[in-house]
Amino acid sequence: MPDLELYVDPAAFLRDAGALLAADPVVATVASTVSHRIADADRRGEPRGDYPHWWLAVRECGDVVGVAMRTAPFEPYPLYVLPMPQEAARELARVLHARGEQVLAVNGALPAAQQVAEETARLVGGTAQVHERMRLWEATEVVTPPQPAGRLRAARAEDTDLATRWWNAFATDAAEQAGRSAESATGEYLEAREMARRVEEGLVWLWEDESGRVVHLTAHNPPTYGVARVGPVYTPRDARGHGYASAAVAAVTQRLLDTGAQACLFTDLDNSTSNKIYEAVGYRPVVDMVNLRID
Repeated sequence: MPDLELYVDPAAFLRDAGALLAADPVVATVASTVSHRIADADRRGEPRGDYPHWWLAVRECGDVVGVAMRTAPFEPYPLYVLPMPQEAARELARVLHARGEQVLAVNGALPAAQQVAEETARLVGGTAQVHERMRLWEATEVVTPPQPAGRLRAARAEDTDLATRWWNAFATDAAEQAGRSAESATGEYLEAREMARRVEEGLVWLWEDESGRVVHLTAHNPPTYGVARVGPVYTPRDARGHGYASAAVAAVTQRLLDTGAQACLFTDLDNSTSNKIYEAVGYRPVVDMVNLRID
């Protein structure tokens, strides 16, 4: 039976599990970027939100062979599970159930995420159902698309309010584009203060049309273990269909590659438009993941 260790300190988790995350940094991108971000916020003395914060390392013969975490700041506060032995995945569900922790959603890599969700559903007498099918992509080179009028530029302080509104609109619009209801949307919502930090760090990019009007936003995370994750990618409805997303993602990806970072992103497999766009500019599939809900 693998050993499971829960952490409440992301710095301690990264100390113990960092080698595993670094060994496959593209697949581990969410766990590594989120863990580093919360560890940095802890060092700055910023309070955490009132929702679960824990990390998990799975060990076999003393070596970390799998990880999971629960840090999502949005309901229903899904677990995030990376590859791990089947028995460890099922044991994680049993441990959380035994300590009375309600689990209504599990995201992450197949088959581990599904095994956690199915065991949880068995324990509570429910069912585990797929809510979203996700694909992780990586680009090692960029295919430059046709260029729309205008230019890409870094967001500035005066763009913070607009960038915050667009970031927070992304989840709802993405759900609708994938054929789901707006009410089913889940995603990270930022306050203006956090957006201002990301703008200052050069993580948010905007496309201006030929008149100088901002028509698109593409953001990315800072690299962790050499990998930067692009997203969200957002064009408001009245500006879609002009190629802004393709041009911006291609340009931002090229900038990341030029720094020596690897570039990756996620797509919703039910959104055919975004999948075609990213494949056309050079992204290639790495692994399929899933977001599950437990009824």
